[in-house]
Amino acid sequence: MSDRRTASPRRTAARAIALGSSGVLLALALPATAATAAPGNACDNRTNNSYDKLLTCVTLDGVVEHMEAFQRIADESTDPVYPGSRAAGTEGYADSVDYVAGLLRNAGYTVTLDPVPVTFFRPSTLSQVTPTAAEHPIAIATGSGYGTFSGPVIPVDVNLSGDRVNSSGCEAGDFAGLDFGGPTDIALVQRGTCSFEIKARNAEAAGAEAVVIFNQGDTIGGGDRLGVVSPTLGAFQAEGPVVGTSFAAGEALARAGSTALIDVQEPEQRTDYNVIAELPGENVDNVVMAGAHLDSVTEGPGINDNGSGSAALLETALLMAKSKTPNTLRFGWWAAEEEGLVGSRDYVAGLSQAERDRIALYMNYDMVGSPNYYLGVYDADESTFPAPVVVPEGSEAIEDVYEAYYTKVGQPYDDSEFSGRSDYQAFIQSGIPSGGLFTGAEVRKTPEQQAVWGGTAGNQFDPCYHAACDDIANYDAGALEVNSDLIAYAMLHFGYSTEAVNGVPGKKVPGPAFTLPAPAGPEGTFAGGGGGLAHDHVHDHDHERESA
Repeated sequence: MSDRRTASPRRTAARAIALGSSGVLLALALPATAATAAPGNACDNRTNNSYDKLLTCVTLDGVVEHMEAFQRIADESTDPVYPGSRAAGTEGYADSVDYVAGLLRNAGYTVTLDPVPVTFFRPSTLSQVTPTAAEHPIAIATGSGYGTFSGPVIPVDVNLSGDRVNSSGCEAGDFAGLDFGGPTDIALVQRGTCSFEIKARNAEAAGAEAVVIFNQGDTIGGGDRLGVVSPTLGAFQAEGPVVGTSFAAGEALARAGSTALIDVQEPEQRTDYNVIAELPGENVDNVVMAGAHLDSVTEGPGINDNGSGSAALLETALLMAKSKTPNTLRFGWWAAEEEGLVGSRDYVAGLSQAERDRIALYMNYDMVGSPNYYLGVYDADESTFPAPVVVPEGSEAIEDVYEAYYTKVGQPYDDSEFSGRSDYQAFIQSGIPSGGLFTGAEVRKTPEQQAVWGGTAGNQFDPCYHAACDDIANYDAGALEVNSDLIAYAMLHFGYSTEAVNGVPGKKVPGPAFTLPAPAGPEGTFAGGGGGLAHDHVHDHDHERESA
């Protein structure tokens, strides 16, 4: 990818003052040493091997500089399929790789462009023809077939009223008496009760040439069953198209006399790259790793999701390039997370057991500046959410550092479910202790959360989640600033010692002491769900599940 470009971007010393969406910077209770940043060149060229030096140099302006670069990359992308985005397989993603890798090489890192096979989906359509013409939003099911089909839409035991509880398509008998004898019949089934795989299998067995699965329409839990559903079909490979859509689209398609046209083009295989940057320490067999996904969704530039995590991690790496930590530092920017955690899974799968054993811990940063944020920490100790995955031993020590830092700087925090539904999944499945930060996605903020963190109750933590408006205005300056400092703090902290995580003795961080207090404890504002991510989240972060 980088071989088609001869010029690597260079880090600029000048910083443009960037404001968050609110137009003001929030006053945070940061250490006094972080109040005034050292000049850019001084920070870039010195050994930032103490908390006071590093936190002085990590600034909101520095992080936003990278986010602005990601916005420019998206704006300037002339990708023939998805212009204006940095999605996997696009020109925008390729340019994002070049930007990150170029800066890291210039800073002195050993940079590896790790090839990742990705599936590139071209735009597909669900067009209602009668009784009213309309274009409906869709998501192609994992396991969908391909082709273009036009014909009658046949609802299968759907429930459009009341609580909308249903078992649409869950039994072969649901299709009895329905006329699937035509050449191009489209089965319309509703999310609920059984897996998407069962619904699609039954529809195809009944004679449907294409299947539309629409969301249930249940508003409990912040309206997470109203939008476009992204089905996964497990082990089933359908012969014809299987797509998901919204509840509103399902209502329209369920009307008597409905006909529709479905066009799902066969995807092509492309190659993207993870960016892996390493800084060897005295202990090459004790690797401290952190990562963030670099790709956006196809709809837009992806500046909060996940330009925020990518930018904060990049700024940390650049400022630690001369830190000379005892432990080896490794940073990863992942490809195709939005396609199902593809890049991080491919990376971990390609490591030998000996290489996996070298990784002391992994820290994940996916959406760390949501505009209607809360401050979330992956709940490794399961104090709020029982984890649906095995939590590797040592992960609690990572959570403790995050929580103690928030307590130190006077910031309230809450738990986010340790679910593995981001790029740390492959690491925890390999037994590597993991942790991370998160500021919320499509879940709606409650009045209780508004009282703690401000913002707007009733709105999503990120109102532009997976939408075109996730642009350079779509972040909260205060949340991004405190989390950028914490990301840097954690990397330096574990760069000197992972003893609390894996028992490997370390060293004291040089310079003035930065003693962390005992964590204050989570605010406990989530009555249910995953902590800022819908509990039955069916967007691209969750391709492993076959959600009913």
